[in-house]
Amino acid sequence: MALRARLDLRRSWRPGHAPALLVIPLVLIVTVCVVDVLAPPHIHLGPLLVAAPALTVAFAGARVTALMGALAVGAQMLIGALRGVLATANVMAQIAALIIVSFVCVTVCVVRDRSERQLLRVRSVAAAAQSVLLQPLPTQAGPLRIAGLYIPAEEEADLGGDLYAAARTVHHSTRLLIGDVRGNGLAAISNSALLLGAFRAAAHRQATLPRLAVHLDAAFRWDTSQWRSPTEQDTNEDFATAILLDIPDHEPVVHLITCGHPPPLLLRGNHLTPLTADASHLPIGFGGAFGVAAYDVQTFPFEVGDLLLLYTDGVIEARDNEGLFYPFAERAPRWTKDDPDELLRRLQDDLLLHVDGHLGDDAAVVAIRRLAV
Repeated sequence: MALRARLDLRRSWRPGHAPALLVIPLVLIVTVCVVDVLAPPHIHLGPLLVAAPALTVAFAGARVTALMGALAVGAQMLIGALRGVLATANVMAQIAALIIVSFVCVTVCVVRDRSERQLLRVRSVAAAAQSVLLQPLPTQAGPLRIAGLYIPAEEEADLGGDLYAAARTVHHSTRLLIGDVRGNGLAAISNSALLLGAFRAAAHRQATLPRLAVHLDAAFRWDTSQWRSPTEQDTNEDFATAILLDIPDHEPVVHLITCGHPPPLLLRGNHLTPLTADASHLPIGFGGAFGVAAYDVQTFPFEVGDLLLLYTDGVIEARDNEGLFYPFAERAPRWTKDDPDELLRRLQDDLLLHVDGHLGDDAAVVAIRRLAV
């Protein structure tokens, strides 16, 4: 949103809004006029007027820049007239130079604003695509209170390879997916869309969590390899680490399958427990290639008041300026009593403060609290 903020800021500085910064070039023009008229004949400050439109282009639009250029030209003509040298070649050259510089500054404004408007239109399309692809998690699912957070590594990006999704089942439970697709760019976004689509299509109708994991792995591998010829060697390296969870409404437990993904954190009061599975399966996309036909489900207690944190490695691998990793397991218990939405707001602020606002990788976090039925 930085680009939109810059555009809104420039608009707010146009006449009729908050012209505080316009005082700078205006004061410059007045000062040059007064000093040049009162100074000895051999001192000429007129060339400094070129700074007025050059400064204005940094914070205002084309119209204000053109106005400032016109004022600078008028000021130069006034100086020449008051000093009786308006018709001299030197003053005429200074006026011509001011006109040329002002024209160039206005042109720069026009081109810049046009490019930024085009980029904003592209970003609006990207934002619409994001809202369809990475849909907001439900705030309430049965007895669960849920909140999701996605932070792109690049300031101007909206979506990368991290993903999450949730679905209700006919068996009165909530299923969740959090994952991290290998790579970045359009390929990662495409594979994220594939995995999310497969989950949303099957999560509510697959009878068991292992069958859902098999379905996701098969769908992922099929789409990324269906155009390969039978004789072509399988060199595809597309995969996604993921965790699948199933949380029953009327049973204080969480069932999960880990596919090469960092373990969830369970917070009970101020006590934190990583839900480390006995067996972590291969990432999604590798299972079928290595003959994985079944997935083991791990079950952990998840009682009323407990808070579950799912996250991607962009959180735990975030480094500060000294190369130190973000201490997620140490910081999380500080916010265990907060509502999931508030917890994620605090986490986002703390994480960005740790990395000085520059993440090295996309980061996603899902917070789930079990409430009384």
